[in-house]
Amino acid sequence: MNTETTKCLIAGSGPAGYTAAIYASRAGLKPILYEGILPGGQLTTTTEVENFPGYPNGVTGTELMEDIRNQALRFGADIRVGTITEVDFSNRPFRITIDDENTIEAETVIIATGASAKYLGLPSEDKFKGQGVSACATCDGFFYRGKDVAVVGGGDTACEEASYLAGLCNKVYLIVRRDVLRASKAMQNRVQRMANIEIIWKHQTKEVLGDENGVTGALLVGKDGVEKTITIDGFFLAIGHQPNSDPFKKYVETDEAGYIITHGKSTRTNVPGVFAAGDVQDSHYRQGITSAATGCMAALDAESFIVDNPIQ
Repeated sequence: MNTETTKCLIAGSGPAGYTAAIYASRAGLKPILYEGILPGGQLTTTTEVENFPGYPNGVTGTELMEDIRNQALRFGADIRVGTITEVDFSNRPFRITIDDENTIEAETVIIATGASAKYLGLPSEDKFKGQGVSACATCDGFFYRGKDVAVVGGGDTACEEASYLAGLCNKVYLIVRRDVLRASKAMQNRVQRMANIEIIWKHQTKEVLGDENGVTGALLVGKDGVEKTITIDGFFLAIGHQPNSDPFKKYVETDEAGYIITHGKSTRTNVPGVFAAGDVQDSHYRQGITSAATGCMAALDAESFIVDNPIQ
């Protein structure tokens, strides 16, 4: 088993990881970054990104991530293919195992492993990802201006997504598997006040329908077993996200949903020298630009920590 050493190891890519690599590299930390199971993060599953500063004409998610990755490489970041499978944060330097094979000893660690959107698990849903199926209304809603869409879910996130889309779209179907919404009363009232939101109670999605051009509808089934079809151009999932924090939970404090807890206006975790950035610690904003910002913060926090806590 090979063992390397580094001042800063970054787990995960996407806006948080790559931005952390830019700042850590410029600070002379010579970071090693492992890209994880989805190089480039969730934005690579989005077709067009129109709200990231610096791209007035928009950019594809893949192109955006390539640009940030190349910027990190330009400053000397060591970006590698691989996934963190085990960590030992009991002492510094920390020991991180990659793909159950190689071990790296790191003075600091930045966790930027992101979060994965929860999907229904339908083959048709997977088939039309990026072609009408999305898990981010604020990312993709603009492309459905004046069209009919559906949102799946009954909690605050689903109601927020439906409300946002109602301001853009002709009609929004909110598909709820129960006969009540789990959302807060305020969110329920907001949804029910909007004339172009239709709640379809006690139904689940059996299949996403589409053709070579993308989503055209959805086949729903009620609790009574009766099926119905709705005609839509966009199908939005709002049933939650799963933070990719499992390899770190033995040492790093998380909330009930698994999001890593950071302290104060910083990226510090409960383990001195371990920092968290991006969607793995952000259950609220979940935007590319906010992830990039916390990646910057994490690198600056790591740089300061190394100066103040040298390993003898």
